[in-house]
Amino acid sequence: MMDRWTILGVLFFARMTMAFQFQSVPALSPIMVEAYGLSLVDIGLLIGLYLAPGILVAIAGGTLAARLGDKKIVGWSLGLMLAGGTLLALGPGGWSLTAGRVLAGAGGVVVNIVMTKMVVDWFAGREISTAMAIYINSWPVGIALALLTLPWVATAGGLGAAWLFVLVLIAVGLVLFLRCYRSPEGAATGPSTVSVRGFPVAPLVLAGAIWALYNAALAMVFGFGPALLTERGLTLQAASGATSLFMIVFCVSVPLGGILADRSGRPAMVIALGLIGFVVLMPLAIMVAPYWVAAIFVAVGFLFGLSAGPVVGLPAMFLAPDARAFAMGVYFTIYYAWMMFAPALAGVLAERSGSAAATLLFGVAMCIAALAALVAFGRSTPQVSRAA
Repeated sequence: MMDRWTILGVLFFARMTMAFQFQSVPALSPIMVEAYGLSLVDIGLLIGLYLAPGILVAIAGGTLAARLGDKKIVGWSLGLMLAGGTLLALGPGGWSLTAGRVLAGAGGVVVNIVMTKMVVDWFAGREISTAMAIYINSWPVGIALALLTLPWVATAGGLGAAWLFVLVLIAVGLVLFLRCYRSPEGAATGPSTVSVRGFPVAPLVLAGAIWALYNAALAMVFGFGPALLTERGLTLQAASGATSLFMIVFCVSVPLGGILADRSGRPAMVIALGLIGFVVLMPLAIMVAPYWVAAIFVAVGFLFGLSAGPVVGLPAMFLAPDARAFAMGVYFTIYYAWMMFAPALAGVLAERSGSAAATLLFGVAMCIAALAALVAFGRSTPQVSRAA
């Protein structure tokens, strides 16, 4: 019988295939532009379409998992990722590329939601921040793996070989999940009814808002950091290198933050540490000499990464087992909605101000809002505990 850490490894790999598929279009975009006659606008649209279904299917996916069972829904969703990837491989027809990304994205969104609930089921009350920190690192690992492997595969064997590589990796994740995953004792795995009577709305909305604001602030760095640094006189290579360094340090610190939260028993303190670090240090990247920016990014990346695991573990503090599937759908709906809106708003702010510095300041403002939401969350959860 496999222990919970082995189960976490299975979930890590399966979710990593979602990130790998998401990044397949950006990683192969130069080849797709040449082979399919696409524009960069087309590439941008295809990238965005993967996460676009999140607003519509997040709650539906959580509800279906509650009614039909977690493992069944995840299995079907991984199947949707395979089906969407197959349609994408049938390109260059515009309908197949678009339909493939939407279909695969719908499956990936549900995988993300329900697997997060599975991690909560296995680790609620014990090493939840550590487990969540490891689990969410599957996203940057999948993105990095796609960037490293897919261009090489496409160069050696063509786009068809690259799409096949994506499909094989997802298929391995599906088989591994179906053969190895089991639910822990006491978990609500479905089928069950979904009731909103007495539902902990306030802490759930606040937890979702913290996660959404946190990720949007992070997106300001890797999305607009290179533009800001080139404005400040760095070469494109140096600007991209400094931004990449931020992401590398961030990924390293994520598991450390989970361990720190679990060992100290004070996840809110670890969350606040990362948010305050961003608020205090990130404005310095706009003010200091350009050669100091990389050091600022390293410091902010390390502190900010500490918060990731404890933030995504917040729902485990108040959700009963039978409420987790539906609640995680609500939680991720808030996340997907803000993640679609925030980058566009940041772009408008940058355009009107005439500088990409506005995007990092927008990230600072979101971290301040997340701190306020964290305080409100701390005041709401004792009420939930007493009500339970």
